[in-house]
Amino acid sequence: MNDELKRFRLDGRAAIVGGGSGGIGVRTCAALAGVGADVAIVGRSAKGLEEACKTVAERGRTALVIAADMTSREEADRAVERAVDAFGRVDVLVNAIGGGAGTALHPAEQYPAPEWRRILDLNLTTAVHLSQAAATAMIAGGRGGSVLNISSVRGQLGIDAGYSAYVAAKGALDALTRQHATEWAKYQIRVNAISPTFVRTEQAESLLSDEGFYERLVSRIPLRRIADPDDLVGAILFFCSEAAAFVTGQILTLDGGLTATQ
Repeated sequence: MNDELKRFRLDGRAAIVGGGSGGIGVRTCAALAGVGADVAIVGRSAKGLEEACKTVAERGRTALVIAADMTSREEADRAVERAVDAFGRVDVLVNAIGGGAGTALHPAEQYPAPEWRRILDLNLTTAVHLSQAAATAMIAGGRGGSVLNISSVRGQLGIDAGYSAYVAAKGALDALTRQHATEWAKYQIRVNAISPTFVRTEQAESLLSDEGFYERLVSRIPLRRIADPDDLVGAILFFCSEAAAFVTGQILTLDGGLTATQ
């Protein structure tokens, strides 16, 4: 193998993927295992957890399945403890829990408090809890590590479609990425985020199946398509590996050129 490509390897490393049972999460688990990492898969969908576990095993790595709810800090602590018990270390965390925007579209002036809390819990609180638990383990391990948040282009751009809670959550996640990067740099823990536009997953299908919505969406994207989970893999492996050893506090937008037009 070309020595330069070894920088992207994660041999001997252990990763945790929060939301590993989702569309982006399953592909992330496969990608991390493909470059040598053992993977703790945290999620709530039994079908997705089984699929993610299979993809890790197919790549010759060890998978640890953890069915848990990351809106609970106690469950986040237990999930990380289980990963450390199984692998002896935690080197990488990917926060891929999120979504739900299409299920909670309301006018900003009438946004219901329960839905506000649900969307913020799903897209922000989960990342806070799992990041705190993983960073604590990384600090104790003394080897540093990498945290990658899966944000959204909606953290940067508003949209006149009832997305108040989702936009607020992803904007806060972007800010938290910079804050955690600043605070945890002294422990050699790097914190970054990727910010995709719509990704073709089962969760997004309800919105994407609306032909009018889809056509309006892609008409604003210079590459004239939305993302597939594969489109995120290169950036994920970069940020999680030593290839990004001097990169922290950054948010990389993966949007087919959408934000370049704004």
